[in-house]
Amino acid sequence: MYRMDCVKVNTLPSGHIDCNDFKAKLLSNKDKPAIVNVNIGTTVKGAVDDLDLVIKKLEEAGFSHDRFYIHCDGALFGLMLPFVKHAPKLSFKKPIGSVSVSGHKFVGCPMPCGVVITRLEHVNMLSRNVEYLASRDAKIMGSRNGHAALFLWYTLNRKGYSGFRKDVQKCLRNAHYLKDRLVEVGIGAMLNDLSSTVVFERPHDEDFVRKWQLACQGNIAHVVVMPSVTITKLDDFVEELVQNRALWFREGKSQPRCIASDVGINNCFCALHR
Repeated sequence: MYRMDCVKVNTLPSGHIDCNDFKAKLLSNKDKPAIVNVNIGTTVKGAVDDLDLVIKKLEEAGFSHDRFYIHCDGALFGLMLPFVKHAPKLSFKKPIGSVSVSGHKFVGCPMPCGVVITRLEHVNMLSRNVEYLASRDAKIMGSRNGHAALFLWYTLNRKGYSGFRKDVQKCLRNAHYLKDRLVEVGIGAMLNDLSSTVVFERPHDEDFVRKWQLACQGNIAHVVVMPSVTITKLDDFVEELVQNRALWFREGKSQPRCIASDVGINNCFCALHR
């Protein structure tokens, strides 16, 4: 949109930003200010980047606070992080510029929507008075869905702090349960700390993938454990996966996928790394 140079930073097998590569990329672009996207739960692996380490690498590379802008993308996990024990704090007391969260994911708003929180100085720089709205507007599109705001307000008030904390604890507990069940039956799987996204071997049958609406990328698939997911549903999923694997791998016709390069050797149960 802004015709700006984009530099991709490597990631670790867990999905976290590789801060050593990040620093190297910063040093090779010291003549320009940096705009950094920090993930609070990556899409595929649910990795929560270490914000404090990212800031440290920026400072080590010689970037003063007025020469970088950090956006924290918390689409799914941004609203869950505050309710996780011992989780790092995401705060504007740190030199970040903005945070975004989705309303249709964890909160469950019936239409796609999101919230961006930023510093007043940035709002004032972008906003303009719109006469027919009788208010300021700071959005690129110049419009927003008022119903989404109502749904978000309703859910936040109905559930409250304790309700969200209960949902988060349930999600994390069930995610650990699913990961342990997969490992128990010999299926390679990974679950990041501070995450409810379980990553595992991609099923061999696309009909199975479609039936369970699995999101896949290369050799891996993932399950995002949300409040609506029950232990019974997780058990049904694992049992059906085990039954299908017995057919897929019958008489050595095929072998479990190697996912070592995706999630690390310790989480891979292929013939080579079992």
